Amino acid sequence: MNERIIELEHITPKDFWGPQDIHLGIIKKLYPKLKIVARDTTVKAFGDDELLDVFEVRFERITKYFQKYNTLNENIIERLIMDDLPQQHMHKSDQILVHGVAGKLIKAMSANQQKLVDFVNKNDMVFAIGPAGTGKTYTGVALAVRALKEKQVKRIILTRPAVEAGENLGFLPGDMKEKLDPYMQPLYDALRDMLPAQTLEDYITKGIIQIAPLAFMRGRTLDNAFVILDEAQNTTHSQMKMFLTRMGKNAKFIITGDPGQVDLPKKINSGLKEALEILSDVDGIGILYLDDKDIVRHRLVKHIVAAYKDVETDNEFDPQKFIQRRIEARDKKLNQNREIKENETE
Repeated sequence: MNERIIELEHITPKDFWGPQDIHLGIIKKLYPKLKIVARDTTVKAFGDDELLDVFEVRFERITKYFQKYNTLNENIIERLIMDDLPQQHMHKSDQILVHGVAGKLIKAMSANQQKLVDFVNKNDMVFAIGPAGTGKTYTGVALAVRALKEKQVKRIILTRPAVEAGENLGFLPGDMKEKLDPYMQPLYDALRDMLPAQTLEDYITKGIIQIAPLAFMRGRTLDNAFVILDEAQNTTHSQMKMFLTRMGKNAKFIITGDPGQVDLPKKINSGLKEALEILSDVDGIGILYLDDKDIVRHRLVKHIVAAYKDVETDNEFDPQKFIQRRIEARDKKLNQNREIKENETE
């Protein structure tokens, strides 16, 4: 009797086999002439060599389907095993980037988000610039997860500068990881939409997905990786240069940021703004500007961004002076109303 050993790569066995190994039972029924044994991530099949060849090809269909769609059931397994025609995906739209958790379809939600997808396909380094809520980071993470699932890269690296935005990092409770995790939370949130909880935990434990502050990138060469630098407007000149020069072989870099939300001290220039000027003509680097039309959060976010845009221009905006002017204007109007009422009573 011949033996064939198959390893499940980047798959959580508990999710793949289903409750009480129901999916394994379905596969065994479809191959009654084979003895199939599954232990954790290892599958062993025993039987005729020719039948094992067919089984291996069909089983690979199932694993690829699960990696892409994060779901399996009896009908899907039967179709993937019994269909002799080339596999047709359940969802034909090329616009879908990732099939997320609970069947969530993740795709570009605006014209500029689709441009971001196209830019990343054509360039190894892309700058995505725009206000809050335009989907820069979320779309970037979706592209990174897709690249990992399709084995275009071996790891995902997500990083942010740990700049204090009005909060004091030193007074946060806990060890260094616990202090820094809140800065990384938006990246975790995006990943949780796209990968099952156990899969995400396994990837992080194995270093397949790495989430770390920008300072931790120093000295590294990032090969075979999809790398995203988020909140890049808060990098300094030296930090940005350090990050950009980490790029290794077979790497994709996305740099996202909003030049209107710089949290650096006033005397320090944003490394993002400098990079956009210095690298604007470099071949192989794409620079995309998203705007208010791309905002996909709550409808009020678009109005909030527009309201702030009317009163501030990068670093020239002084919040205290602006508030003082508003108070003075309000007091002036109140005094005018009071004078009108006094005149009317006379």
